[in-house]
Amino acid sequence: MKDSSKTTRHTLSVLVENTAGVLSQVSRLFSRKGYNIESLAVGTTDDPKVSRITIEVLADGQSTKQIMNQLRKLFTVYSVQELLPERSIRRELVMFKVRAETADVRNEVIQIANIFRCSIIDVSIKSLTLALIGDEAKAGAMEKLLEAFGILELVRTGMVALERGAYTISDDNKEKTEFNLGKSVL
Repeated sequence: MKDSSKTTRHTLSVLVENTAGVLSQVSRLFSRKGYNIESLAVGTTDDPKVSRITIEVLADGQSTKQIMNQLRKLFTVYSVQELLPERSIRRELVMFKVRAETADVRNEVIQIANIFRCSIIDVSIKSLTLALIGDEAKAGAMEKLLEAFGILELVRTGMVALERGAYTISDDNKEKTEFNLGKSVL
């Protein structure tokens, strides 16, 4: 069992080959090491052959370095970077379907949505669906306010993150082997 007294949230950005089975390889690595993935988001990059995986895990610094080194050993992994809070932007999409059976309730929910800069993405006679982009604190505050109306459904994408300013994901530590010489190194 891991010592939870030293664990903090670490955000890892991983560029991988966009092929079947890669996500399974990456998630198995965390499972083998005994770490639960707190948040996971995957999508293609500007290059359709490359996907970016954003992983959030609760771990200590040494364990995070070990996980990153293990990820770098996978042939399907191009780059691994820990995104430090002071040098990165983290956001999540949260969609809330809220009970809104009267015009007064709908107006109240719309006012709350406006305060939080949410988008209203669906309206029906009995409900409103809102889309919020933000961090955990913003999503948590919105959820608490909407609970009073009755949240019918809630879905979260998982955190995505990018480094601020001129910082980009690059990894000079990636071993260049005969298996990935033909690939573009990012």
